[in-house]
Amino acid sequence: MGELANCSKCHALFIKTKFRDICDACYKEEEKAFETVYNFLRKRENRTATLTEVVKGTGVSEELILKFIRQRRIQLTHYPNLGYSCEKCGKIIREGKLCENCTMELKREIERLHKYNEEKSQGNRQATYYSFDPEK
Repeated sequence: MGELANCSKCHALFIKTKFRDICDACYKEEEKAFETVYNFLRKRENRTATLTEVVKGTGVSEELILKFIRQRRIQLTHYPNLGYSCEKCGKIIREGKLCENCTMELKREIERLHKYNEEKSQGNRQATYYSFDPEK
């Protein structure tokens, strides 16, 4: 069951569920905005529009359009010039959270960390010296 929360847009009280994080009034506004964006993109001449052109053509905020894209309500496969920003560098991407360059950089950093940890753990091993008592 949901929990009592404040709407992130209008701060009204509502019951938050895993499906909805805004109140009913704001949800209806978002749905109207989605319909506006969707109808704009359905037109043949607008299918190659960039994010900036969609914002100008519909009057819907960029953040809300990006929310629709992240929720996969707008399928980027149908709109070749639409995308969203990489969470690290800001480059326009079409899938995931990081661009290819940032992903590779992150993988290299992880590999370096693993090597460092291996070297550190091997370095902590102290050699064991045995003494030989010739009298025994």
